[in-house]
Amino acid sequence: MNEQEKINYQRVAEAIDYIRQNFKTQPSLEELAEQAHLSPFYFQRLFTEWAGTSPKKFLQYINVEYAKSLLKEKQATLFDAAFETGLSGTGRLHDLFVQIEGMTPGEFKNGGESLRIQYDYADTPFGPILVASTEKGVCYMAFADDPAVPMAELRHLFPKANYVQQSNIHQRNALQIFDRDWGQLEQIKLHLKGTAFQIKVWETLLKIPVGQLSTYGNIAAQIEHPKASRAVGSAVGDNPVAFLIPCHRVIQATGHFGQYHWGSTRKVAMIGWEAAGA
Repeated sequence: MNEQEKINYQRVAEAIDYIRQNFKTQPSLEELAEQAHLSPFYFQRLFTEWAGTSPKKFLQYINVEYAKSLLKEKQATLFDAAFETGLSGTGRLHDLFVQIEGMTPGEFKNGGESLRIQYDYADTPFGPILVASTEKGVCYMAFADDPAVPMAELRHLFPKANYVQQSNIHQRNALQIFDRDWGQLEQIKLHLKGTAFQIKVWETLLKIPVGQLSTYGNIAAQIEHPKASRAVGSAVGDNPVAFLIPCHRVIQATGHFGQYHWGSTRKVAMIGWEAAGA
């Protein structure tokens, strides 16, 4: 890292710290740029390059995370959560939750109480798997060497949902991915909860052709955040749908396969299986 890069990193780090300490006042781009002694245009570009998201989006993530803590831990009302976060009202809180979390603040607060999640276990070439779906599409898919582990993770995501062990069309369509005849697959619908950045990364993973690999740096470049490899790595690791969203096709720039949420040996096996059938 050269001297200018060190200066730029320090500016962004200080801006992030400023946002975290002052998010309740909803600082504007102009205010943040002034703190960094930069023009708004240059500050926006610099922050996005280093943080992997714009200052506005980062502020929104901080707002939502704080509101989530109020709703979940302190059981605050929607009005109080909006007020304490510094938002103009519950409408603004609603819009932010839908945009970033993929659900309303009320749905988050009740832990998915209104959701009916169907789930079932199935065998795959790489071991047993748990696949779960709502009426909108597949919301979770994880290898189940110990059936209790992925089920506990699913319940953690949606603690108050109504769970029914039952197979459905969304699940069956998703499991066809293991038949290798990818050209004949039915449309697979997903119902994912994640930040805008995570969704963008997962969408990019879906574009990696079968039998080919990519790197964290390549993914960062494709989503136009070339310096956000670490953030990309976190988003890849948070992928809630194993194999179907092919996070196993992402390796390190050195050529090492790297770690995998469901085991590095399984990752190597999947890469080899796909390469042989591509």
